[in-house]
Amino acid sequence: MTPIPQHKSAVWLSGPNVPAAEIASAIGYTSAVLDIEHGSFDLDTLERFIPLLKGLGLDVLAKVLGPERGPIQQALDFGADAVVIPHILDAAHAKKVCAFAKFPPKGDRSFAGGRTVAYGSPDDQWFVDQDSRTRCYPMIEHAGALRDIAAILAFDTVDGVFVGPSDLSLRRGRQSYKRSEADFADLQAIADAAKAAGKHWLLPAWSISEKQFALANHAHTLALTMEHGALAHGLRDAWHTTAGLLETAR
Repeated sequence: MTPIPQHKSAVWLSGPNVPAAEIASAIGYTSAVLDIEHGSFDLDTLERFIPLLKGLGLDVLAKVLGPERGPIQQALDFGADAVVIPHILDAAHAKKVCAFAKFPPKGDRSFAGGRTVAYGSPDDQWFVDQDSRTRCYPMIEHAGALRDIAAILAFDTVDGVFVGPSDLSLRRGRQSYKRSEADFADLQAIADAAKAAGKHWLLPAWSISEKQFALANHAHTLALTMEHGALAHGLRDAWHTTAGLLETAR
């Protein structure tokens, strides 16, 4: 498969679906977003699924259960390459919560031995390298976070932002996300702020219009499809193909 140049292409997984991950990796996807917040992951399966994904060569983005210390640290301790933190309210909230993703003196992450230190003892440089290698992406899905986007991106605990278009539309008073002009204006404001800060922005880009926008505005990662959507598309295609054949045979 031809890779998407200069962009990471992610599959969105709502559970520990090994075949979906293997298929995505074989096609050429470079990343997996784990929707721990809304999905069916528990700690035991998450701890085993993350190394499997990394063994497939996929960058692992863990969308954690909530904006709290425990879920953030657990995902990173299990080996996730990045944490995506939902429900960031504003800059003050981001400053507190994103600190849990980086070690002191930069942040307030607690150290745990085990997988991330290859079951050994870290030296001083390991903490510097870990902070550099693992990324923290607060989600922009609340009006206050959008208002404070520049301040959020300025924190040295923040490596970029991940957009939650549906929640952002709801919390901006537009109800369901319709990919309207106002929706794309919000996306443009986020993309422009990330460019100005020299940091990543990431988007669930299910539709052609979202994919076009993300590519044109140099999104770091595009989540191209979610496993449930891909499954529904495949089932629907087989159904309609067969129905068409039956209609032709009459």
